[in-house]
Amino acid sequence: MTALLEIDDLQTAYGPSQVLFGITLRIEQGGVSTLLGRNGMGKTTTVRSLLGLTPSQSGTVRFRGERIERLSADRIARMGMAVVPEGRMIFPTLSVAENLKAFAGNRNASSNPWTLDRVYALFPRLAERARNMGNQLSGGEQQMLAIGRALMTNPHLLVLDEATEGLAPLVREDIWRCLATLRAQGQSILVIDKYVQRLVQLADQHTIIERGRVVWAGSSQQLGADPSLWHRYIGV
Repeated sequence: MTALLEIDDLQTAYGPSQVLFGITLRIEQGGVSTLLGRNGMGKTTTVRSLLGLTPSQSGTVRFRGERIERLSADRIARMGMAVVPEGRMIFPTLSVAENLKAFAGNRNASSNPWTLDRVYALFPRLAERARNMGNQLSGGEQQMLAIGRALMTNPHLLVLDEATEGLAPLVREDIWRCLATLRAQGQSILVIDKYVQRLVQLADQHTIIERGRVVWAGSSQQLGADPSLWHRYIGV
């Protein structure tokens, strides 16, 4: 498989405080990868560096074969990287339909691009609430909207930071089903989440970080076969 994203020896700091110490990660075209670890270990900083929101000190990030670690966030987004951020960050005073339309674009030149109808088919609840304002939605509906909004850009890579954090169990299942559908359609995905049992069913490769360093990387088969890794690096 062709690498869509390659991160090599990424180091990032906030002022004098270094947070990332040589993160390496690879996502194949059409593949699903995860970034795992406890809170405060550098996962979100990795995403911010990847998206151009927090400049890295050193290391390389290649996306679609081009180095992007010195590009602006808007340039990286236009290249086809879309994020579902922690906290969702939808527009509270825009309707569901307006939130989706605001991000419409065919960045991967798809012959079957994401549209309102396709998003509504993926998330029927959003169709029912198309005229509701963002601040009138439940947390689960807001997460569905955040995913749909990212898909409306028709990205090459979809990044989900804390994909199911704070959601009710039934809503989490909706999100997992959505991600499985996207995977079957060939969407490349990077997922940050803590539910390892579901991630080993969904993803191809996993990277675990602790205190800003990669402590383990491997396949779903390897991670699923060694629950001690879950407790050592991911469990509370």
